Amino acid sequence: MNIFVGSLPFSIEEADLRESFEAYGAVDTVKIITDKFTGRSKGFGFVEMPSDEEAQKAIDELNGATVQGRTIVVNKSEPKPEGERRSYNNNRGGDSRGGYGNNRGGGDRGGRY
Repeated sequence: MNIFVGSLPFSIEEADLRESFEAYGAVDTVKIITDKFTGRSKGFGFVEMPSDEEAQKAIDELNGATVQGRTIVVNKSEPKPEGERRSYNNNRGGDSRGGYGNNRGGGDRGGRY
């Protein structure tokens, strides 16, 4: 079972998270999601456990637990339906020419006539 773990302290390491879940059974993988530019934790991650029973026990016991002063959220990870993924074009509108209006002077970049 793939388990989502949220509201993690930014200082927690994957080894610490693994240790917390190994108290309930075998753990296949642990992944804390990090910002690709800064490398800093985004405050959530995923734990994969081979036994659904052990995973459910870990979810029941750890959801709402306090880790390094933060109350964590633990639940079964459900894949997002394909239609709900974020688009990078949200909030852009139809004009993608860098914000220059059609009636502004000095914005002519050539090639219009």
